[in-house]
Amino acid sequence: MPRPSSENHGLTTLPATDAFRVLSGVALPTIANGVIKRLPPVMRLAEKVRVDETADRVLRRLRDRHGDGPLLIKAGGRTFALPLSSADAGRVLDGSPSPFSPANLEKSAALSHFQPHGVLISQEPERGQRRQFNENVLETGEPLHHLAPALAEKVREEASRMLALAEVGGRLDWHTFNVAWWRIVRRVTLGDAARDDHRTTDLLAGLRMRANLAYGMKKNRAAREELGQRLRAHVARAEKDCLAGVVAQAPAQPETDPLGQIPHWLFAFDAAGITSYRTLALLATHPAERAKALEDKGPLLPYLRACELESVRLWPTTPMILRDSTEDTDWPGGTLPAGSTVLIFAPFFHRDEEELPFAHRFTPEIWLDGRAQEHPALVPFSAGPAECPGRNLVLLVTSTLLSALLERAEFTALTTLEPGRLPSTLDNFGLRFDITAPRQRP
Repeated sequence: MPRPSSENHGLTTLPATDAFRVLSGVALPTIANGVIKRLPPVMRLAEKVRVDETADRVLRRLRDRHGDGPLLIKAGGRTFALPLSSADAGRVLDGSPSPFSPANLEKSAALSHFQPHGVLISQEPERGQRRQFNENVLETGEPLHHLAPALAEKVREEASRMLALAEVGGRLDWHTFNVAWWRIVRRVTLGDAARDDHRTTDLLAGLRMRANLAYGMKKNRAAREELGQRLRAHVARAEKDCLAGVVAQAPAQPETDPLGQIPHWLFAFDAAGITSYRTLALLATHPAERAKALEDKGPLLPYLRACELESVRLWPTTPMILRDSTEDTDWPGGTLPAGSTVLIFAPFFHRDEEELPFAHRFTPEIWLDGRAQEHPALVPFSAGPAECPGRNLVLLVTSTLLSALLERAEFTALTTLEPGRLPSTLDNFGLRFDITAPRQRP
């Protein structure tokens, strides 16, 4: 079907029937998966019924019918805007924190369960102080954190231990991977003494489960207080080769709440583990890309970083990016009122067949040759002033892990991934691999 003419590309208020299609076909299935903590049974069902294909079909039909200007939905006395063009999505992301604030109402209700002072849900002036603290500790502008050699060593040690366990049965499953992943995360974030501190990350997991229901769950203040006490003890120990040691030495403004930033780092690393496991499946089913990954050398590992970014493009771990407008903003066809919520549905843009020739293929090269940067709505770590400040640190950890695993074993995915058209939904919990000793390489 041809796209509508340009005069239809302004703001469009959806009729109730179309608004219901967005709610039932896009929003509710995404929320059901667990937006803060993924739910394995729901993810398994989502993969089976291909929920993201349904969401894509709904939004594509609406774009064909109404044009690619933002769609407005009026519900519950509020206005929701759904951009359908890459340019509009880019405008919103570039406009953070004003006129498009990351501290969205729904996001704040969810994240306040475990990080009430996190930068993503903070308002000015605290937001600016907290953002600067995050950037200082995580060294946002540096390709390699100054702790990179020490962190990489921790990752490689845990990769070896992971494979030693998996090789007993000749198989790697999500449980084995995830236990090892959290040991990596605790060592990188809190220090080697926290390697087996399952209690801290279990507390966080429980709070995140409650956060899935945002307004619908009472806050567990006792669990949040215990989590804070445990984090305080790790920071007080101040191991010098982990983020907690950096936090202990970093200058902070009175309203920064350094300890209050750490839960978000742990939360973000959960998504990074999911992405790494999916990336392993991609490399196990794409021999040419696996060969290139094995040739990736040096601390930066640019090709493996590109593989990680491509995995998040294919299966975004933050499918709904939310912003609340802080003032009236003019758009073609009208004004988006202050207080509106803008919802950027990343899977729609990341798999847009009309814009991306590589939409459903594993194409890591787009992150190296500039093609990805031509599309402002390809946002594996969000984008604009609110882009994830830990992007490079996460890519250091994940690429190092993949490098260590690929060097030490051959992986055969037991889930079929058709390279020509990858599935829109991939349940990481169900992925399994046969593993064998690596073949001799020249």
